[in-house]
Amino acid sequence: MKKMIALLLALAALLGCTACGQKEEAPTVEPDVAEMRAICELSTMDCYYHNVAKYFEKDAQKGFLGIGKKDKRFWIEYSGVVQMGIDASLVKIEVEDMRVTITIPEAKVLKCTVDSESLSQNSYIVDENSAKVKAADEVLAVSEAERQLEETAAKDKTLLANAQQRAKSLLEEYIKNIGEAVGKEYKIDWIYVDASGNPLGTAADASAETASAETGAEMPTA
Repeated sequence: MKKMIALLLALAALLGCTACGQKEEAPTVEPDVAEMRAICELSTMDCYYHNVAKYFEKDAQKGFLGIGKKDKRFWIEYSGVVQMGIDASLVKIEVEDMRVTITIPEAKVLKCTVDSESLSQNSYIVDENSAKVKAADEVLAVSEAERQLEETAAKDKTLLANAQQRAKSLLEEYIKNIGEAVGKEYKIDWIYVDASGNPLGTAADASAETASAETGAEMPTA
């Protein structure tokens, strides 16, 4: 990852250099939103889950004259991979002198996949009183497992926060490297938006809201 950042930095420096005759001007380099979005796209976090999904269908098998009905019931034991990260298209940047303001969204589930290699005949556990399980039932069960896996991951606030922090750390390192290249020390201000781009506030706002929730105090009004 550090090699990738160094490469982006070198590219920025190269594009920032201009020449006029034999006189070489000093390079002009500053944080670039396109490069920062590329970093965010590469900062995604893969999370591995091992889970059991249940399949149930009532009265799946009907006997003669409705006698001898059977439900269909089985379980799937599987592993899955959930990719978490931020929507890079929502990242914005404003540079003013030594201050950089970055708008960053909350992390979200970007992709969810059941690992096909984790599935075998031993992965399907059929209830002894179940109606016969068909291949189409197994396909439907895998699809439902992916849905449940995504739902579970989307509720994992700790992992989502870690995914956002990963992106923030890489952006901070990128800006620090830019500053060192031109002899500047940038100050970063963060503006937070939700996964859809709706404003959540600044870091100071988030800290104040947390303190208010812990003490039960009311936030002052303007």
